[in-house]
Amino acid sequence: MSISEERVRGALEAYVEPYLQQTLAEAGALRAVQVQGDAVLVKLELGFPTAGYGQTLRAALHRHLQAAGLPVELTLELGSHIVPHAVQRHLKPLGGVKNIVAVASGKGGVGKSTVAVNLGLAWAAGGARVGILDADIYGPSQPLMLGLVGQRPLSADGKHIQPLEAHGLKAMSIGFLVEPEQAVVWRGPMVTQALTQLLADTEWGELDYLVVDMPPGTGDIQLTLAQRVPVAGAVIVTTPQDIALADARKGLAMFEKVAVPVLGIIENMSVHVCSQCGHVEHIFGAGGGARLAAQNNVALLGELPLDVRIREEADGGHPSVIAEPASPRAQCYVEAARRTAAALARRARDRSALFPKIVVEDS
Repeated sequence: MSISEERVRGALEAYVEPYLQQTLAEAGALRAVQVQGDAVLVKLELGFPTAGYGQTLRAALHRHLQAAGLPVELTLELGSHIVPHAVQRHLKPLGGVKNIVAVASGKGGVGKSTVAVNLGLAWAAGGARVGILDADIYGPSQPLMLGLVGQRPLSADGKHIQPLEAHGLKAMSIGFLVEPEQAVVWRGPMVTQALTQLLADTEWGELDYLVVDMPPGTGDIQLTLAQRVPVAGAVIVTTPQDIALADARKGLAMFEKVAVPVLGIIENMSVHVCSQCGHVEHIFGAGGGARLAAQNNVALLGELPLDVRIREEADGGHPSVIAEPASPRAQCYVEAARRTAAALARRARDRSALFPKIVVEDS
């Protein structure tokens, strides 16, 4: 039976990509379709990191084409096309950095920093260029989690700082500039000034994503950061526990006030599976993140397990996505990272570079 390119293209354009929740036509992802007999070559570009996703997507597309009456031999070439997205209207995107994503929580102790670093590492493993800014001045965690404790960044010109690198991630933290046991005793204005300097004076280079590991809470420091940093989207980390959910709502409200879009909720410590007997228990309650997401009309991006190995790997400087990338716990982070990047990809692009610069001069 002769298979036409038009039929194949039409069927592919109608396929709903599960992370983007859009058809390939709506996403503008279809780059080429070549048909030769019953052999079909498809070239796609998605708006999020795709390394490691090709085999799964090829199988899904093959089933989709078969269901449409197109029994083809499918070859898939899958790439990424990550673009800058709009930030707060009064701010300009950071030069060289396409998207800044803030990872925040309404309170401490919910595993926000562990989520932030694993999201960044998952994007890097997916083929993206990624950096992470540890914005928690009083309790920086990223030097330990990235195995960079005791290392110091360099400055070639005395004005700009070279970020440190670990596991393919560029990193900057106040923890690189002070001794690990030294307490940072600064008032709010000094903290916000230090963070804006760390952001602006670090030579990030070209990045697809810069993850900002926000300090916990919704006080003056967090609000000022949300107003000064050009953020393309925010992720709220919570646990299923009612007290954590109450504070997470405050985080959602804060970003809403400063016109930063919330990409979704990540529920951490969602379920505990006993390492000895396999017993499953919802220690902090069940379904809290899903309810919070539904009540605020945002996505539930992931439900992450409570697993002692996640803590051990982060404390050891090799977070789960790097330590055991094929493990179920690491794959939970990979799934959450894809959903987060896809949620950002659906948002409006930054068009500021398309507009001419208007200069008014006295004649």
